[in-house]
Amino acid sequence: MIWTPEDVARDQVRRQAAGMTVRQVDQAVDTAVVRVSETRQELRSPVAVREFAADPQELADRWAALLTEWQRVAAHLAASGADVYDGDLDVKGSAWAREREERRTTALRTHAAWTEQQREKRDELCAEVWLGAAAGRRVRAAAARAGLTPNEILAQLVERVSVDDDGAVSVAPFTPGRAAGLSEER
Repeated sequence: MIWTPEDVARDQVRRQAAGMTVRQVDQAVDTAVVRVSETRQELRSPVAVREFAADPQELADRWAALLTEWQRVAAHLAASGADVYDGDLDVKGSAWAREREERRTTALRTHAAWTEQQREKRDELCAEVWLGAAAGRRVRAAAARAGLTPNEILAQLVERVSVDDDGAVSVAPFTPGRAAGLSEER
């Protein structure tokens, strides 16, 4: 999980609190206190009503995190003497927002790399080739001369396939071997 309930609460409260007065923030704190109490009661209830979340514990954790963040914003306003919340003046909130954005960017970059890797895997082809006796003997002989396996010879052959504009498939003459940047794992 990339976002904890605290991360989500910090982001949500930072956005919601922008431009709110001290009185409005205090009302948000009061609302969060009520919601925390309600979700705790729901957790203790033998038959939990699941209106808002599949997991009552998840909802309780969200409201507890929201309460903590609303209380922090209220304390920030009291300490700074400001009448209105400005996220840019909230050093702690701004640091968390930057950290969250960095994690988001990293997660998106990681996901993009994973997606590209999956795309590459889809483009790979694993085939089983059955050759006639004569062709099989020729491939085995070429492999023995080059010190490679027959599969490695076939892989090098396929790597060199070209298709012209008319759809004709050809392979230029080459000498099989473990050189020219070809992978040794083949």
